[in-house]
Amino acid sequence: MRAEDGRKACHELHELHEFLIHRRCFRVIRGKPFPSLILAPRDRGNTSQMRELLKRFLPYASLAALFVFLSLASPYFLTVNNLSSVIRQTTVITIMAIGMTVVIASGGIDLSVGSMVGLTGVCGAMLIAGQFSTSLALIGAILVGVLCGLVNGASVTALKIPPFIATLGTLGIYRGLTLIITDGIPVANLTRDFGVLATGNILGIVPVPLLFLVLVAGMIHFILKYTRLGRYSYAIGSNPEAARCSGIPIGKYRMVIYSLGGALTGLAGMIEAARLVTGQPTAGDGYELRVIAAVVIGGGSLNGG
Repeated sequence: MRAEDGRKACHELHELHEFLIHRRCFRVIRGKPFPSLILAPRDRGNTSQMRELLKRFLPYASLAALFVFLSLASPYFLTVNNLSSVIRQTTVITIMAIGMTVVIASGGIDLSVGSMVGLTGVCGAMLIAGQFSTSLALIGAILVGVLCGLVNGASVTALKIPPFIATLGTLGIYRGLTLIITDGIPVANLTRDFGVLATGNILGIVPVPLLFLVLVAGMIHFILKYTRLGRYSYAIGSNPEAARCSGIPIGKYRMVIYSLGGALTGLAGMIEAARLVTGQPTAGDGYELRVIAAVVIGGGSLNGG
C-alpha cells in the first residue's frame, strides 16, 4: 500500500514538474542529486521593449505630431517670424524648467520661481533705469536670484522646513517684496538696448533668447552628467539617508542647487522684463505650475533622482 502511494505521489510530482516547466513559470537547475525548481523571470519579449520605447519617445513623437498638425492647419506656422516668436515666448519657461530640473532631481521643489521672475525682473529694470549697462543689470538680476535661492535653501536645510512649505512661503514673500519696491507701479522708460535681450537676433536669424537657452542647457547637461554636483544631486534625490551615510554634505549641496535654480530664474526674469521692455511687478504670476509641468513632461520625476 505504501509503495503504491509512493508511486502515485511521484507521478503527481512529475506531472506538476512538467506543467510548471511548460508554463515557463519555473526553470530547472541541474547538476544536483535531484532537479531543482526556482522561479524564472517572465520573458517579456517585444511587449516590454515596446513599452520602454513608448515611455522614452512618446513625448518626442507627440511633439512631432503636433508640429506636423499645426504645419498643415496653418500656412503661417512654419514661417521664420512665427517660429522666432514661439521661441521667444517659450524661452523664459524653458530656462526656468532647466533650473527646476536640478532642484527636483535632488528631491526638492521650488514654488517661488514665478515670484522670483517678477522680483529679479524689477531689480534689473531699476538698474537699467538708473543708467547702468544692460550687462551689469543682467548680473545684478542673476545675483538677486542667487540670493533668493540661498534663502530657499537655508529654509530647507537649516530650518528643516519641507521644500513645498518653505518655497510656498517665499512665493508670497518675494511677490510682496516686489510690490513694496515698486509700489505696484511698473518700472518703465527703459532704454531700447535693454529689449535686445528678448527681441534681438544674431546674424539676423538666431534669436538672442535661443542663444541663452542653448548655453544654459549645455551647462546644466555638463553639470548633471560630468560633475560631482550632478552625481550628488541624483544621489540626494534618490535616497537622502544613503547619501548622508556616504558622507555627502546634503545641506551644502542643497544650498548650491537652490542657488543655481535661482540664478537661472534671475536670467529668465531679465529676459521676461526685456520682452515687455518694462519691469512688471506681476510678471511671472502662475509660472511655477507651468515650469513644474514642463519638467514632468520632459521626463523628470517628482520623487527625485
